[in-house]
Amino acid sequence: MDRVVKYRYHRCVARPREFDEEAVLDAAREQFWSKGYAGTSMDAIAAATGLGKGSLYGAFGGKKQLFLRIFDSYCTGVADAVASGLTGPDEQAYVRLCAHIRAGAAGVAADSRHRGCLLAKGAAELSEHDPDVTARSRRTLEGIAAIVADDIRAAQRHGDIDPAADADGLAALVLAVLRGVEALGKAGIDADRLESAAETAIALLPRTGKARVTEGARRPSVL
Repeated sequence: MDRVVKYRYHRCVARPREFDEEAVLDAAREQFWSKGYAGTSMDAIAAATGLGKGSLYGAFGGKKQLFLRIFDSYCTGVADAVASGLTGPDEQAYVRLCAHIRAGAAGVAADSRHRGCLLAKGAAELSEHDPDVTARSRRTLEGIAAIVADDIRAAQRHGDIDPAADADGLAALVLAVLRGVEALGKAGIDADRLESAAETAIALLPRTGKARVTEGARRPSVL
């Protein structure tokens, strides 16, 4: 009797997974990112990961559940990266903001495959029909806009951006410019024009008189 109980116990206990879950998710993400949601099949994911479809379904659920897990993780990573880059002392807030805008354009210019970011790609393909993707995309973009607005307020406190300016409105403008730069990059617009758009966005930030004077004093004379 004791042997039977032990046998049933071992049969019922879940066997540990014999694969690297993060490596599988990375491989699946590359499929979705390169081919899009509709263009990616579970057969393709199985081939890319080396797992059978039964193992994929057992570990991650169906295609939608797998995509949503990957999409959610990607969105979290994007928001965390923005927060990391824009968090710091007030006196460096304007410098951080400029670096953020320039880095966004530079990243798009360096994307020779014109894939864009998975957040934008997933939202463009699925948000019309998938409320889960719509909600996650909106939450992520609103979170990023809030982070940018907080950095702008820090720059306002330090006197680098006009304190009378609408920080939330400026943050929305910055976000719109960077999303637009990404769309231009996917269409093959050259790097110089992408970087020019970023510099124009920076130039449009409303500086204070103090900031303009200080910035002018730092510029080397051409005489």
